[in-house]
Amino acid sequence: MSAKSSPVQHSSRRRFFSHSLLGFGAIALVGMPSRKLHGESAGASAAVPGLLDFESETYPFELPPLPYGFDAMVPYIDRRTMEIHYTKHHAGYVRKLNAAIANYPELHELTLGEMLTDLDSIPASIRTAVRNNGGGHLNHCLFWYSLKNAPSAPSPEFKTRVNTAFGGEDSLLDEMVAAGLARFGSGWSWLCETPGGDLVVVSSPNQDSPWMKEPALRPLLGVDVWEHAYYLKYQNRRADYLNAWKNLVDWGAVSERSQAV
Repeated sequence: MSAKSSPVQHSSRRRFFSHSLLGFGAIALVGMPSRKLHGESAGASAAVPGLLDFESETYPFELPPLPYGFDAMVPYIDRRTMEIHYTKHHAGYVRKLNAAIANYPELHELTLGEMLTDLDSIPASIRTAVRNNGGGHLNHCLFWYSLKNAPSAPSPEFKTRVNTAFGGEDSLLDEMVAAGLARFGSGWSWLCETPGGDLVVVSSPNQDSPWMKEPALRPLLGVDVWEHAYYLKYQNRRADYLNAWKNLVDWGAVSERSQAV
């Protein structure tokens, strides 16, 4: 049977993704007023979405509203980089993802998380496009909604877990910077939760999501180390960019995404 005429089979990895959303703990859907979730279009006043808002989005996918102005992260991220990154790169991933699956109605009811966690069940002709553009969309959503150019602090419960796993927020961020510097070429550095609730730092190539790993990992905080994220201001100085990014982590948003507290 052709990929277009037959329903996509739900493999064990997709079932693991669906079950793990519950296994990590319950969370309320907070804030992202996407019409796929709440029957209305997104608006500029959206609150910080929880993790499940992004993971649960279905076709047609939308560029979420940037929750601040393009110049909000100055001096750490310049206005022009923010504008190009959001309106060109991220918007491009959304457009190409929608184009890739437009003619596959059996995919339209699948969540973004389900598709990325079970790429083997995506038709081979569009699998790479879904991997690259679906991953790029999800990764950037998490990136934008984890930035805050103001002091922030993790919840007491999450702070305790960070202290236990890394010795504090500074040590954790140092590990993320090291992972970002060690990533050859383009990719991401991540703070994730394992299925057992442990906190780990990993990196991924290109636009791969931690959900694609074995075992799948829940991303809590990510930093983009593609050159388009920093080259206008920092040129080839990735270390300078990553160390600047450490000043922008929204610990409240990161704590909210954690499912093991």
